[in-house]
Amino acid sequence: MDTTTPPQELRNARLPRWCLPSAWPMAQGQPLAADVSIAAGRITAVVPARPHAYEVAFPAPAHPTIWQLGGAPILPGLVEAHTHLDKAFTLARMGTVEPGLLGAIAAMHVDRAAWTPHDVHARAAKAMQWAFEAGVVRLRTHCDWWEPDAVPIAWGTLRALADEWAGRIALDRAALIPLDLFSTRAQARTLAQRVAESGAGAKLGGFIHSTNWNPQALVNLLESAEAFGLDIDLHIDEELNAAACGLAQLARHLAHGLSELRFSGHVVCGHACALAAQPLDVALATLDAVARAPITLVALPITNLLLQDAQTGRTPRERGLTLIKEARARGIPVMIASDNVQDPFCPVGSFDPLEAFAAGVLAGQLAAPFDDWTDSICRAEWLSRGPAALPLQLGSPADVVIFNAAEVHGFPSRTAERVVLRGGHVAAGVYRPRRAA
Repeated sequence: MDTTTPPQELRNARLPRWCLPSAWPMAQGQPLAADVSIAAGRITAVVPARPHAYEVAFPAPAHPTIWQLGGAPILPGLVEAHTHLDKAFTLARMGTVEPGLLGAIAAMHVDRAAWTPHDVHARAAKAMQWAFEAGVVRLRTHCDWWEPDAVPIAWGTLRALADEWAGRIALDRAALIPLDLFSTRAQARTLAQRVAESGAGAKLGGFIHSTNWNPQALVNLLESAEAFGLDIDLHIDEELNAAACGLAQLARHLAHGLSELRFSGHVVCGHACALAAQPLDVALATLDAVARAPITLVALPITNLLLQDAQTGRTPRERGLTLIKEARARGIPVMIASDNVQDPFCPVGSFDPLEAFAAGVLAGQLAAPFDDWTDSICRAEWLSRGPAALPLQLGSPADVVIFNAAEVHGFPSRTAERVVLRGGHVAAGVYRPRRAA
């Protein structure tokens, strides 16, 4: 049988509970498997799996366009919500890197001086290929922007890369600008204008840390983003300093509690590690404001486990993971992403969101990860303004990741083997018929 033939039906596929209607039938507390129909690259039906008489006698499908998944877990196309393509794969050319976030930043400054468009493109294109093979349909990269008067070399290169990958991976670019560069209103507007003029997919980003905290600069950042119609994506409170207040101040501005500032764009905040170091009542008050704002939070478990509470020769005591359970309990969209890959910030990684997800499951002690938490690597609309829209619904693109060897119990173990469908066509992997357990 030709295992690359585009399927017209996925039989006995196990979808996550969050992706199914509330009235979906259950058995022993678990959603029943589904039969998913595909035509012209789109989902045309998702119904509870039904018995097919001929499959009793012939376990393998009688037709190459009918794939028997035997209860294998499937997910919509994956979302890599926070990465750094400009830095990827630089670690091999670096010497000793001092432990912790600030040590990694210092090492990156040295390496960045030698970047060329060809160098950035080669590394970033490799990352995009890895992400595509993993099943990623949308990826957001941050791009270092450390000079107020010059557009970084990498920024234009990543814009060209977005065009090259159009139709395969939607590539967003967030300008990672230190907060102190927004210290004057004029400079903030100049930066925002340059970002806006760079084309579709551009977001205004910032690095907000206790070492550069400036309340007026935060206001200038928000005002300039509003003036040029830009969404915002920030690195915020990436530290275990209980006094860090960037997220709290931002949320209260957006919830109209500190000023008359009105911001109509979408806001995403990555890291927010300081919440884990603060007294619980303080942290929860901030999350209450985040829920009102609203703000999408992105947790980066691999990098934060490596960089937070990092000292040479000492086992870390604190995890650095933001309060993802408490955030979800308040209805805050929470995403999990890879962040840095094989650079001074993180020596591992593969641009596979499942790798970061696995780290988050362990570090966050997440129960029912497949049914309750896989939305954190699939909900692309949580990165943008606009109405919520569940994937794998009628009429949506047939972008599906099938995990041949995995089981719902134990997920995300054994997820390396997978088949990636893009618009219903096989983009990576090989289908293997599987009997129901």
